[in-house]
Amino acid sequence: MNLQAQTARPEPMYYPAAREERDLIGLPRLMEMCFRGLDLTPLRDRLVLRAERDPEDANALLDLSTILFLRGRTELALRMQAEALAIRRVYTLAATGPERLRAAMLMTPGDLMANMPIEFLLHGSDVTLDLEYLDPAQPLQAGTRAAVDVACLAVCESPAARPLLAALARAPRHAGVPQLNDAARVLALARESLWRVLAGVPGCLVPPSVRADRAALAALARGESDLDALLPGGAFPLICRPLGSHAGHGLARIADRDALAVHLGANAGDDFVISNFVDYAGADGQYRKVRLSLVGGRAWPVHLAISARWMVHYLNGDMADRADNRAEEQRFLDGFETGFARRHAAALAALDERLGLDYCSVDCAETRDGRLLIFECDTGGVAHAMDPLQDYGYKRPHMLRLFAAFRDLLAQAARDPACLKPKTKPGTAALS
Repeated sequence: MNLQAQTARPEPMYYPAAREERDLIGLPRLMEMCFRGLDLTPLRDRLVLRAERDPEDANALLDLSTILFLRGRTELALRMQAEALAIRRVYTLAATGPERLRAAMLMTPGDLMANMPIEFLLHGSDVTLDLEYLDPAQPLQAGTRAAVDVACLAVCESPAARPLLAALARAPRHAGVPQLNDAARVLALARESLWRVLAGVPGCLVPPSVRADRAALAALARGESDLDALLPGGAFPLICRPLGSHAGHGLARIADRDALAVHLGANAGDDFVISNFVDYAGADGQYRKVRLSLVGGRAWPVHLAISARWMVHYLNGDMADRADNRAEEQRFLDGFETGFARRHAAALAALDERLGLDYCSVDCAETRDGRLLIFECDTGGVAHAMDPLQDYGYKRPHMLRLFAAFRDLLAQAARDPACLKPKTKPGTAALS
């Protein structure tokens, strides 16, 4: 979708440009350019020229890898990222103006979904952000970053990241540095374990999700096994997706055994996650998906996506071409505290307590009987201020309040680490 066409005239970019030629541009600026349909080719060419002139220009290599990720060149992007990290593992996005504090973002090498996108919350603010890429082979090795006031674990849960997260869960946090988010709690966000963590939360519906390999699903498709043996209480239609997938990649609603066979034929990989489909359409037949950010125990709205299709994502939902849907989203955002947040206050408080994270995203919906239907809780959900003001100006004040809340949490943690969630002890439910 070319969102640039939605604006009658160019408007200022929200995420600021790098101050110096050799500074890191960073993901927020580059993604906003891509989001607005701007041609990144001239910038790519300048970065290539910089890297040719100075093979040690790690900032240029890392920005090049980001552009390649945005263009879908994942394998080449990973190689470029590896070249940058071979030079150094810490990168800096400087504060705009006087620095309020310095924060470290503890990351893993990987694609754009491998890490919590903290940069969108802080870029262009009064916080200097150090992006520290941990070495998965030596995850507990001391980093080379400058002294910081506070750190945040940015590594998102995924099959690839689980060994790193498990190692971090067993290790002490950075000595003397308060850290947001506990690795054991992040591990527990996997779809196949999250439903157990949230089981019994009043006012919430979290359908069981189980991991199933290709052979087991193929046997089910052929009628050689019973669904209940894979998914207790399971019934068609099912939701099926490749293990570790996000943003709807490989996700399908499976009506019956024949449809399952077709789905397996269309998707690579040996492992999948299945769960029961819950029809969450409203009385008008429209599907509504809410994204929230939990910051220090408080819920903040990110967006309301509305679509005639059950698989709702904001960019492919019916928002850009439907002024009435945007008007409904505005009412949702403006009335969040007295509406959605008040209706689900007890459920959100219990959800936050069970998750035990200082910051995370929640994708959910409301069922017709008034419960929260939880799709996903993770630390990788993007909250941003890239939407064109002409059609989405109502969102900007809410995003700025969310960003301020996150900065305030960092500052509070730097002053008083006791405000953060406690580290999970090995062997507790969060590690199961």
